[in-house]
Amino acid sequence: MTIRPFILGISLICASCEKDSAPMEVEETRPLTTKDRENKLFATSDERFRNAQPSPVKGSPPENWLVLPAAQFRELNYRFGASGMGEVYVTLASGSVADNVNRWRGQFGVAPFTPEEFDAAEKTPIAETEGIWVEASGGYASGMGAPSKPGYGLAGVIAQVDGRILTLKMVGPQAEVEAEKPALKAFAASLEMIR
Repeated sequence: MTIRPFILGISLICASCEKDSAPMEVEETRPLTTKDRENKLFATSDERFRNAQPSPVKGSPPENWLVLPAAQFRELNYRFGASGMGEVYVTLASGSVADNVNRWRGQFGVAPFTPEEFDAAEKTPIAETEGIWVEASGGYASGMGAPSKPGYGLAGVIAQVDGRILTLKMVGPQAEVEAEKPALKAFAASLEMIR
Protein backbone atom coordinates (compact mmCIF):
# COMPACT_ATOMS: atom_id res chain seq x y z
CA MET A 1 0.00 0.00 0.00
CA THR A 2 2.99 2.32 0.20
CA ILE A 3 3.32 2.44 -3.59
CA ARG A 4 -0.03 4.22 -4.02
CA PRO A 5 0.93 7.43 -2.14
CA PHE A 6 4.25 7.48 -4.02
CA ILE A 7 2.54 7.33 -7.43
CA LEU A 8 0.05 10.00 -6.33
CA GLY A 9 2.92 12.27 -5.26
CA ILE A 10 4.73 11.85 -8.59
CA SER A 11 1.50 12.60 -10.47
CA LEU A 12 0.99 15.85 -8.53
CA ILE A 13 4.58 16.95 -9.16
CA CYS A 14 4.28 16.26 -12.90
CA ALA A 15 0.94 18.07 -13.07
CA SER A 16 2.41 21.16 -11.40
CA CYS A 17 5.36 21.11 -13.84
CA GLU A 18 2.99 21.24 -16.79
CA LYS A 19 1.08 24.23 -15.41
CA ASP A 20 4.23 26.32 -14.97
CA SER A 21 5.71 25.72 -18.42
CA ALA A 22 5.19 28.37 -21.08
CA PRO A 23 4.48 27.46 -24.73
CA MET A 24 7.64 27.06 -26.80
CA GLU A 25 8.24 29.45 -29.69
CA VAL A 26 10.56 28.62 -32.59
CA GLU A 27 12.65 31.59 -33.68
CA GLU A 28 15.15 29.87 -35.97
CA THR A 29 14.67 28.42 -39.45
CA ARG A 30 16.90 26.71 -41.94
CA PRO A 31 16.80 26.65 -45.75
CA LEU A 32 15.20 23.61 -47.37
CA THR A 33 17.56 21.01 -48.81
CA THR A 34 17.18 18.12 -51.23
CA LYS A 35 16.56 15.85 -48.22
CA ASP A 36 13.30 17.77 -47.55
CA ARG A 37 11.41 16.32 -50.51
CA GLU A 38 7.93 15.01 -49.95
CA ASN A 39 7.39 11.28 -50.24
CA LYS A 40 6.50 10.22 -53.76
CA LEU A 41 3.94 7.50 -54.36
CA PHE A 42 4.78 5.01 -57.13
CA ALA A 43 8.43 6.08 -57.24
CA THR A 44 10.70 4.25 -59.67
CA SER A 45 13.53 2.02 -58.46
CA ASP A 46 15.98 4.76 -59.39
CA GLU A 47 14.10 7.24 -57.22
CA ARG A 48 13.79 4.83 -54.28
CA PHE A 49 17.18 3.18 -54.20
CA ARG A 50 19.67 5.45 -55.93
CA ASN A 51 18.96 8.75 -54.17
CA ALA A 52 17.08 9.95 -57.26
CA GLN A 53 20.14 9.59 -59.49
CA PRO A 54 18.65 8.44 -62.79
CA SER A 55 20.07 5.56 -64.76
CA PRO A 56 21.84 6.60 -67.98
CA VAL A 57 19.67 3.98 -69.74
CA LYS A 58 15.90 3.63 -69.83
CA GLY A 59 13.51 1.21 -71.46
CA SER A 60 10.11 -0.47 -71.27
CA PRO A 61 10.39 -3.92 -69.67
CA PRO A 62 7.62 -6.51 -70.04
CA GLU A 63 5.02 -6.49 -67.27
CA ASN A 64 5.91 -10.02 -66.16
CA TRP A 65 9.50 -9.05 -65.27
CA LEU A 66 10.13 -8.14 -61.65
CA VAL A 67 11.88 -4.77 -61.38
CA LEU A 68 14.80 -4.85 -58.95
CA PRO A 69 16.88 -1.97 -57.66
CA ALA A 70 19.96 -1.09 -59.65
CA ALA A 71 23.08 -2.80 -58.35
CA GLN A 72 26.81 -2.37 -58.77
CA PHE A 73 27.50 -2.58 -62.52
CA ARG A 74 23.76 -3.03 -63.27
CA GLU A 75 22.03 0.09 -64.52
CA LEU A 76 18.71 -1.75 -64.93
CA ASN A 77 17.98 -5.02 -63.15
CA TYR A 78 15.13 -7.55 -63.46
CA ARG A 79 14.04 -11.10 -62.58
CA PHE A 80 11.85 -13.31 -64.77
CA GLY A 81 10.50 -16.82 -65.08
CA ALA A 82 8.53 -19.27 -62.96
CA SER A 83 11.68 -20.49 -61.19
CA GLY A 84 12.59 -16.97 -60.05
CA MET A 85 16.15 -17.70 -61.17
CA GLY A 86 16.11 -15.80 -64.46
CA GLU A 87 18.03 -12.52 -64.54
CA VAL A 88 18.00 -9.67 -67.04
CA TYR A 89 20.27 -6.68 -66.63
CA VAL A 90 21.69 -3.74 -68.51
CA THR A 91 25.28 -2.64 -67.99
CA LEU A 92 27.78 -0.17 -69.35
CA ALA A 93 30.89 -2.28 -69.81
CA SER A 94 34.52 -1.73 -70.71
CA GLY A 95 36.46 -3.33 -73.54
CA SER A 96 35.07 -3.84 -77.01
CA VAL A 97 31.90 -5.45 -78.35
CA ALA A 98 33.93 -8.50 -79.46
CA ASP A 99 35.63 -8.79 -76.04
CA ASN A 100 32.26 -8.87 -74.27
CA VAL A 101 30.65 -11.26 -76.78
CA ASN A 102 33.52 -13.72 -76.34
CA ARG A 103 33.52 -13.35 -72.53
CA TRP A 104 29.81 -14.28 -72.45
CA ARG A 105 30.41 -17.24 -74.74
CA GLY A 106 33.31 -18.31 -72.52
CA GLN A 107 31.00 -18.39 -69.48
CA PHE A 108 29.23 -21.28 -71.25
CA GLY A 109 32.40 -22.97 -72.46
CA VAL A 110 31.77 -21.88 -76.07
CA ALA A 111 34.77 -20.98 -78.23
CA PRO A 112 35.29 -17.29 -79.06
CA PHE A 113 33.96 -16.01 -82.38
CA THR A 114 36.48 -15.85 -85.18
CA PRO A 115 36.56 -12.43 -86.91
CA GLU A 116 34.49 -13.94 -89.77
CA GLU A 117 31.88 -15.36 -87.36
CA PHE A 118 31.74 -12.04 -85.53
CA ASP A 119 31.08 -10.15 -88.79
CA ALA A 120 28.37 -12.67 -89.77
CA ALA A 121 26.67 -12.72 -86.32
CA GLU A 122 22.98 -11.84 -86.06
CA LYS A 123 22.29 -8.16 -85.38
CA THR A 124 19.30 -6.76 -83.49
CA PRO A 125 18.08 -3.21 -82.67
CA ILE A 126 19.15 -1.73 -79.35
CA ALA A 127 19.26 1.89 -78.16
CA GLU A 128 18.74 3.40 -81.63
CA THR A 129 21.55 1.31 -83.17
CA GLU A 130 22.27 -2.35 -83.87
CA GLY A 131 24.03 -4.76 -81.57
CA ILE A 132 25.38 -8.30 -81.78
CA TRP A 133 22.83 -10.93 -80.69
CA VAL A 134 24.47 -13.54 -78.45
CA GLU A 135 23.10 -16.97 -77.48
CA ALA A 136 24.56 -19.92 -75.58
CA SER A 137 23.37 -22.81 -73.44
CA GLY A 138 24.73 -25.47 -71.11
CA GLY A 139 26.67 -25.01 -67.89
CA TYR A 140 26.85 -21.34 -66.89
CA ALA A 141 29.96 -20.27 -64.95
CA SER A 142 29.33 -16.62 -64.12
CA GLY A 143 32.81 -16.17 -62.69
CA MET A 144 34.12 -14.94 -59.34
CA GLY A 145 34.49 -18.56 -58.20
CA ALA A 146 30.76 -19.33 -58.47
CA PRO A 147 29.99 -22.96 -59.31
CA SER A 148 28.70 -23.75 -62.81
CA LYS A 149 24.92 -23.90 -63.16
CA PRO A 150 23.85 -26.73 -65.50
CA GLY A 151 20.92 -26.38 -67.89
CA TYR A 152 21.19 -22.62 -68.23
CA GLY A 153 20.67 -20.42 -71.25
CA LEU A 154 21.92 -17.01 -72.34
CA ALA A 155 20.46 -14.48 -74.73
CA GLY A 156 21.61 -10.91 -75.05
CA VAL A 157 22.75 -7.96 -77.08
CA ILE A 158 26.02 -6.02 -77.00
CA ALA A 159 26.52 -2.75 -78.87
CA GLN A 160 28.67 0.32 -78.96
CA VAL A 161 26.50 3.37 -78.20
CA ASP A 162 27.91 6.89 -77.91
CA GLY A 163 31.42 5.51 -77.45
CA ARG A 164 30.31 3.18 -74.62
CA ILE A 165 29.67 -0.57 -74.56
CA LEU A 166 26.00 -1.23 -73.73
CA THR A 167 25.08 -4.79 -72.77
CA LEU A 168 21.69 -6.39 -72.23
CA LYS A 169 22.08 -9.88 -70.78
CA MET A 170 19.49 -12.54 -69.94
CA VAL A 171 20.54 -15.72 -68.12
CA GLY A 172 18.47 -18.39 -66.44
CA PRO A 173 17.06 -21.88 -66.89
CA GLN A 174 17.29 -22.64 -70.60
CA ALA A 175 13.55 -23.18 -71.23
CA GLU A 176 12.68 -19.89 -69.49
CA VAL A 177 15.29 -17.99 -71.52
CA GLU A 178 13.95 -19.53 -74.75
CA ALA A 179 10.42 -18.43 -73.87
CA GLU A 180 11.53 -14.85 -73.11
CA LYS A 181 13.69 -14.19 -76.21
CA PRO A 182 10.96 -12.27 -78.09
CA ALA A 183 10.35 -10.10 -75.01
CA LEU A 184 14.10 -9.53 -74.66
CA LYS A 185 14.39 -8.36 -78.28
CA ALA A 186 11.43 -6.00 -77.80
CA PHE A 187 13.01 -4.64 -74.61
CA ALA A 188 16.36 -4.15 -76.41
CA ALA A 189 14.61 -2.10 -79.09
CA SER A 190 12.95 0.06 -76.39
CA LEU A 191 16.25 0.94 -74.69
CA GLU A 192 17.64 4.42 -75.07
CA MET A 193 20.56 6.30 -73.63
CA ILE A 194 19.65 9.39 -71.65
CA ARG A 195 21.73 12.20 -73.06
